[in-house]
Amino acid sequence: MSHSDGTRLGTITTKVPARLDRLPWSRWHWMIVIGLGTVWILDGLEVTVVGNIASRLSEDGSGLPISDSQVTGLAAALYVAGACVGALFFGWLTDRFGRKKLFLITLAVYLVATAMTALSFSVWWFFLFRFFTGFGIGGEYAAINSAIDELIPSKYRGRVDLIINGSYWLGAMGGALLSVLALNTDIFPKDIGWRLTFALGVVLGLVILLVRRHVPESPRWMFIHGRSEGAEQLVDGVEKEIEQEKGRPLPEAETAITIEQRHSVGFVEIARTLFRDYPKRATLGFALFIGQAFLYNAITFGFGSILVKFFDVSSGTTGYFFAVIAFGNFLGPLLLGRLFDTWGRRPMIAGTYILSGLLLFGTAALFGAGVLTATTMTACWCVVLFFASAGASSAYLTVSEIFPMETRAMAIAFFYAIGTAAGGISGPLIFSGLTASGVVGDAVIAFCIGAALMVIAGIVAVFFAVPAEQKSLEDIATPLSARKAEQA
Repeated sequence: MSHSDGTRLGTITTKVPARLDRLPWSRWHWMIVIGLGTVWILDGLEVTVVGNIASRLSEDGSGLPISDSQVTGLAAALYVAGACVGALFFGWLTDRFGRKKLFLITLAVYLVATAMTALSFSVWWFFLFRFFTGFGIGGEYAAINSAIDELIPSKYRGRVDLIINGSYWLGAMGGALLSVLALNTDIFPKDIGWRLTFALGVVLGLVILLVRRHVPESPRWMFIHGRSEGAEQLVDGVEKEIEQEKGRPLPEAETAITIEQRHSVGFVEIARTLFRDYPKRATLGFALFIGQAFLYNAITFGFGSILVKFFDVSSGTTGYFFAVIAFGNFLGPLLLGRLFDTWGRRPMIAGTYILSGLLLFGTAALFGAGVLTATTMTACWCVVLFFASAGASSAYLTVSEIFPMETRAMAIAFFYAIGTAAGGISGPLIFSGLTASGVVGDAVIAFCIGAALMVIAGIVAVFFAVPAEQKSLEDIATPLSARKAEQA
């Protein structure tokens, strides 16, 4: 059976997944990591910069008649809403039209929207392009997590996915320090500094686009969608390149898979697969995303106001404290990532979630007792987030590897949208009131909510986490196309 775009559909047997999984780590894999992983740095930069420049934007002379609460409230909510809509819209397109097309398109959307934000001349314009910036970033999550998991060998998939998702915090650290510089009126005028922070996002995005052009389409996506010859040629080329680099022939790939090729999967089939065929895995994804979204909102939403209100830290220096916390967040996935591949998914996912929740309960108790200073409070948060960050990154890894190939991008998009909406919409509503009240007991309640949801998610992982470490994606969840081939 042929299709209007020239591809022919049929039943094929291929060793492409096994060939990709048995590859040793190489320069080619570094190119993928740099080309695809760097966008998380942009997301971290975006979110942090806006939080830190809110006070400057609301000042007279900023060039925008906007209030502090409009920046941290409405503009932040629109960015989150854009991310949720973008994830679902582009996630569907990613499963339908391929990873490469979409990770180029979503980055282009981000670039244009950020450039337009820097040029904001009125409040509605600023709001509109915050939405479209989120729209592009949300789409990135689905296109990139699916591409990473399908291109990285199974032996390294856990740590690479965790470190890439954790690199968000490098961007957050950069954003915190950048905002301190950009808001210094001795260097930049009030109406220029904040625009330059957005313009820097555009420059970084253009650099990423140059690298990303060389990242190939996922061969796994190609052979399912009637482009098996292209997939075989692509893997042939990669194998030759790696054999030259290593100076030795690669071992023969063992396992073959037979699949019935198809062009697309409908929403109904995706929903049926997620909730009827894999209800425990869907529950796990839901629990992990909600838990991490609320923990992060409990801490990061009230972060600045807690330091200012309870510890008399000046608002101009909270960026330094945030940079320290962001560094702790990045160290978690970096140092613990390998254990997700060696000790295994279940003990590490459950362990990081439960431990970070218990540590946050402890921090809440110390804060409530009044024994912490700004420095020791920041140190406590760093320890909590060291474990929480590895756990939160593993949520993305989990939903991108435990569902069938044809539904992967949509599954990532769905759980990302749920977690982001819960954390980014209900989170601010619950936590901003609690942490801004100036009452110690209210902030303690905020911490305890986040901590409790993390512990619950960890307990769900004890029972439902999938031992996916060092396994081929096709062994973790049989592709729908392979099932069709078996039934044929």
